Order: sequence, then structure tokens, then C-alpha cells
Amino acid sequence: MPLTDKKRITNDRYLSKFATKSIRIPKEIEEDLNTAAAHAGESVAGYIVNATRERMARDGFQPPDDSSTGGG
Repeated sequence: MPLTDKKRITNDRYLSKFATKSIRIPKEIEEDLNTAAAHAGESVAGYIVNATRERMARDGFQPPDDSSTGGG
């Protein structure tokens, strides 16, 4: 069943809020990653994003304030 115009517009609006990154996960940790994400009650993508945020905070990374960069 093809998408209606309204559904396509809604999908496009939703997807415009995200960047797409493709990463290669070593096969020997793929199952562990899937299990850890499920155990945390998160999707694999959500688990990776949260782990990345935790690592950035631990490493002292401070993202620039949107108001100073003109973003937002």
C-alpha cells in the first residue's frame, strides 16, 4: 500500500530531525550490544546515543551554546 501524501509529509518532517550515521559493529560484540540495549529498555540506537553522551560528559566535552553559534 503506497504512502498517502500526508503520511509522507509527516515521515519527512520526523526524519528531518535526525542525522543518519552508519557504523560497523564487530560481530563478536553485536549480540552483547543487542542484549545490553534490551536490558536497559532501549533501542540499540538509543543505547549508543546515551553511551556516547555519557562518554562525552566523562571526557569533559561541552557542546557550544546554540545562542552563541546561531543554531537552534
